[in-house]
Amino acid sequence: MAAPPDETDTARLQQAYLEAAYRCRLRGHWESIRIGEPAPAIEAALPGAACFGLLSAWNPRSRPLAEALNRAADAHLAQAIRASGRRALRASAAAPDGGWREPGWLVAGIDAAALDALALRFGQLGVLHWQRGRTVRMRMYGARPADLDPHPCVDWIQCAGPPAPADAPDSRRPPPGRE
Repeated sequence: MAAPPDETDTARLQQAYLEAAYRCRLRGHWESIRIGEPAPAIEAALPGAACFGLLSAWNPRSRPLAEALNRAADAHLAQAIRASGRRALRASAAAPDGGWREPGWLVAGIDAAALDALALRFGQLGVLHWQRGRTVRMRMYGARPADLDPHPCVDWIQCAGPPAPADAPDSRRPPPGRE
């Protein structure tokens, strides 16, 4: 099991997450989602939802995994979302320079508690969440480093730290059938 990030890593990761380009697949095109801004096009396309979340199962704890393991974790997350009965659209997050990209899911109608549970179940350190008509916020899991100034669009969720992903394949072994 990988160790949780230290305070320097956490501050660096928060900045990387804030600078990332988030998008979701909407009516045949990619719609941008920006932390600190509302998302009216997404809300208009999903009229019955009161809240929204964006998360990924790739690279738990922001530690790179083999593509096959990430794809298997993504399939487990998609299955968990379907089992919840919520609607989900394909989404992604990427570094501005294109050096990093992760597929994910935009989930309609997911409250913060349910999103937090999924994020922790899949070992994620940060997700996006917002209420209809409000601005997109980032949720970071763990304690905010003492020397990191609060950000107006970041909520720090105190927890024991993201567990090893229970539903994702063991990162030390190849997926079943590929041993």
